[in-house]
Amino acid sequence: MNPDVLLVGCGDLGARVGLRLSDLGHDVLALRRDAARVPAPLQGRSVDLAREAPDLAGLRPRFVVVALTARPRTEESYRATYVDGTARALDALQQAPERAVLVSSTAVHGSHDLPPLEDETAIAAPTDGPGRMLLAAEEAFHARVPRGTVLRLSGLYGGSSTRLVDTVREGRVDDPHRWTNRIHRQDAAAAVVHLLTMPGRPERLYLGTDDEPAQLGDVAAHLADRIGAPPPPPADAARGHGKRLSNARLRSTGWAPGFPSYREGYAGP
Repeated sequence: MNPDVLLVGCGDLGARVGLRLSDLGHDVLALRRDAARVPAPLQGRSVDLAREAPDLAGLRPRFVVVALTARPRTEESYRATYVDGTARALDALQQAPERAVLVSSTAVHGSHDLPPLEDETAIAAPTDGPGRMLLAAEEAFHARVPRGTVLRLSGLYGGSSTRLVDTVREGRVDDPHRWTNRIHRQDAAAAVVHLLTMPGRPERLYLGTDDEPAQLGDVAAHLADRIGAPPPPPADAARGHGKRLSNARLRSTGWAPGFPSYREGYAGP
């Protein structure tokens, strides 16, 4: 096997990306702490990037995807994984890839009262240590891959994740006025693959989110109706706070979400 894709991180999202690329005929090498958890037919290699550099001698991938996951959510953990881990993996490459995508987070965007609709031109304003480390990881990535692309994903949902559904079922929706942004895991993986394989060269930064920012109270009310839970407190746009994000730049490349809003995304069983 002579892999033409290097997957730096192979958690839930990374695995979805790798399997999509494999279906397109690519050979994928995935770096993960425990290579036994890398799904076939991807090739796995065990490495803890928060502590050590990988051995990538002889590997010259066309495509690189950095999709790391840090636990716990602390500044120290995020620095070790996202900043140091990204740098170690990219520094181990013997030549620059044809294309590279770093999966980041819209957590680097600040929150506002009555938030305007923001796009990629908004100034990043992380409010905590983990957010600052994500922004530092973006800077480390661009320093090593100047023509690479950062994809800032909003809140991931779908698959086996039932966190919000459980919160609604238990009646624990305590901030219905907060604006939220989300993207289904399938759409997030599709966006990464699209940016790697689309005609023309992608830009340096995209926001990966669905078509409809929504207040938490509206999302929770929809879920409560679906599962027969007590209705949560109603949302009030006049008291809204948080952030509202646009996917217009990503959509302009030809990508479109299969789940354009939470209604479609939570429609399954």
